[in-house]
Amino acid sequence: MSHYDLYAIGNALVDSEYEVSDAQLQTLGVEKRHMTLIDAERRAHLLAGVHGLHSRRTGGGSAGNTTVALAQLGGKAFYSCRVADDELGAFYHQDLLANGVATNLSHISFPEGQTGICMVMVTPDAERSMSTFLGATADIDHTALQAKDIAKSKVYYMEGYLSASPTGLDAALKGRAMAKEAGVKLATTLSDMSMINFCRPGLEAMVGDDLDYLFCNEEEAQVWSGSTDFDTIVSAMGKLAKVVCLTRGAKGCLVLEGGLQTAVPAASVKAIDTNGAGDMFAGAFLFAVTHGHSHADAARLANASAGTVVSQYGNRLTPEQLQEIRREFEASV
Repeated sequence: MSHYDLYAIGNALVDSEYEVSDAQLQTLGVEKRHMTLIDAERRAHLLAGVHGLHSRRTGGGSAGNTTVALAQLGGKAFYSCRVADDELGAFYHQDLLANGVATNLSHISFPEGQTGICMVMVTPDAERSMSTFLGATADIDHTALQAKDIAKSKVYYMEGYLSASPTGLDAALKGRAMAKEAGVKLATTLSDMSMINFCRPGLEAMVGDDLDYLFCNEEEAQVWSGSTDFDTIVSAMGKLAKVVCLTRGAKGCLVLEGGLQTAVPAASVKAIDTNGAGDMFAGAFLFAVTHGHSHADAARLANASAGTVVSQYGNRLTPEQLQEIRREFEASV
C-alpha cells in the first residue's frame, strides 16, 4: 500500500513578493514574465532597488508549492530539497512541517551557506517576473533522495527548474529511475519558458518516453513546439505524456489523453497575481487523481484552486481555503 500520494523533488526557495509598476521593473532590469537566475551581487542590487517596498515572505519553490497544496487538500506528500544552515533554512523546514509535508530536511544536518530565495515582482496586470538566487539548492544532489519513500508513493514529481542544475538534474533522473522500477507514476512540469530555451535537453530527459503526467501552460507549449498554431501545439504536446494538462489562463485547461482533448473551463475570477498558479494547479490535480477522481474532474478542482490563488496576492492558499474548495468540489461530483 502506498504511504505517500506524492513524492516531489525541487528547489527550496523562500519567496519574497513585491508589487511594482512596469516602469520599476524596467528600471531594475528584470525581464517580464520570465524566471531569471541571479548571483549574490545581482541579488544585493535588486534588494537595494526594492528597499522600502512592502514584501510578503512565504515558503516557495515550484514543487514545494505543489506538495503543500496537495497536503493542504488532505493528501500525503514528501518533499526532497536542500537548504542552508541559516534563518531562512529553518523557516523553510518549519513551513513544510507546519503544512503537513514530510521532508528529507528532518533527517540531515544543514550545510553552511545561504538558503535560496526568489524575488517575485508582480505588476498591475497580474504577471509575475522572478529573479532567483539558488544559494544552497544549486548543489542539491542524489543524497536528497529517500529511495524507500519514493517506492511507497503513488506519483513521483520532478520540478522542471532542476534542469538548470547538473547535480539537481542528476538527482531528479536518479529518482525517476527508482520510481519507474517501483511502478510509481511519473510526473513533471516544464516550469518556465527560460528553462525550455536554455535547458531543454534536461527537460527532455525528465519527460523521457514513459511520462504519466505533464503540466505546462500555453506559452511554454508554444516555445516547446516552436509554433503558435494551436492544432500544432496540441499535436506536439499530446505526444509527451499519457496525460498532458495544458493550462490557458482565463481560457481554462485542456486535458490531452490518448489523442482526445477535454476542455475544462476556468473559474471566473479577477486575476491580480499569477505567482504559484501552475504549482497550485498541479498539486490540486494530483490530489484528485490519487484520490480516485477522473482526469476531467481533477482539472476542475485544479482550475478552482488556481483561480483562487490568482485572485489574491501570494503563491499559496490557506488550508481552510483549500478545504472549502475541496468540499464544494466533492459536493458537485
